[in-house]
Amino acid sequence: MPKLAKENYKKFLESLLTKTRLSIQPKIDGCAIAIRYIDGKFNKAITKKGFDVSSKIKQIKNVPDCIPIKRDFQIRGELYATNQIAGISQRITRKYLNDKKGIGESLRFCCFQILNGRLNQYETLNYLKKCGFSTPDSYFTNHTSEIQIYKKNWLEKKIFAKYPTNGIVIKINSRKLQLLREKSLSQNNEWQYAIEK
Repeated sequence: MPKLAKENYKKFLESLLTKTRLSIQPKIDGCAIAIRYIDGKFNKAITKKGFDVSSKIKQIKNVPDCIPIKRDFQIRGELYATNQIAGISQRITRKYLNDKKGIGESLRFCCFQILNGRLNQYETLNYLKKCGFSTPDSYFTNHTSEIQIYKKNWLEKKIFAKYPTNGIVIKINSRKLQLLREKSLSQNNEWQYAIEK
């Protein structure tokens, strides 16, 4: 699970056409988790560092045991503590994953990516919802110039206030363009970027 780029989002936006389709999502502060389903059944969950946390993730209420997909299906999301601020949410989540005992009553999983998927961001989120996953509140725009407005709205807690966030994430809402940038050898190979304070 690669880290999100966040050094210079303005440079990232400048590398795009002004009318690039983008999605805006909350940067939830918790623990990144990847989950694998085989023939529709929960198989395994791992952390960003590769630790198996399957038994812990199976206890999270909004993580489905079964999904309506009969193949190898892998997703990615964030485990976080509800009704907490960023920082505290991450500490609670890490403690839960590291302790042998404990119930994740106040924890939730927010799913935002199908690993090796072929859909754009809008289609991905809709597909994940149909499979029974909780997905992040998201906004969509066709203008890079509007990103500053979303940043301002996030800072003023007008959007994403129900999550423990430490930023917003902007993603190119075109799978074709995502793949082109991933394969590019130039510096402009990112397709998602984090904007923090």
